[in-house]
Amino acid sequence: EVQVVESGGGLVQAGGSLRLSCATSGFSLDDYAIGWFRQAPGKEREPVSCISDDDGTTTYADSVKGRFTISSDRKSTVYLQMNSLKPEDTASYYCGAGLCSGAPRTYEYDYWGQGTQVTVSS
Repeated sequence: EVQVVESGGGLVQAGGSLRLSCATSGFSLDDYAIGWFRQAPGKEREPVSCISDDDGTTTYADSVKGRFTISSDRKSTVYLQMNSLKPEDTASYYCGAGLCSGAPRTYEYDYWGQGTQVTVSS
């Protein structure tokens, strides 16, 4: 059974940090890239970062470059370290298994978690 479970969200003040985890099972990280997306109320789900399944190449949205770092233990868990958080980072964060391209798209992802809420106060 495929499972994707996000954790690590919470409430943090602007400038603070959080580390999100994406725990996977039922498939191999050698076969699927993992992407982090976020969705704020009333907005579409947007890509944040992804890490490829072959050589670990990473991609970041311009809005998070230099602040967020994606990493993988190459076994079953992918992390998103988020530093210098801003109120505009407030959203539900989702990880998915699919393709990691220069512009990740939700339809390229087969499996999704239920999301974890990140709230950044000003």
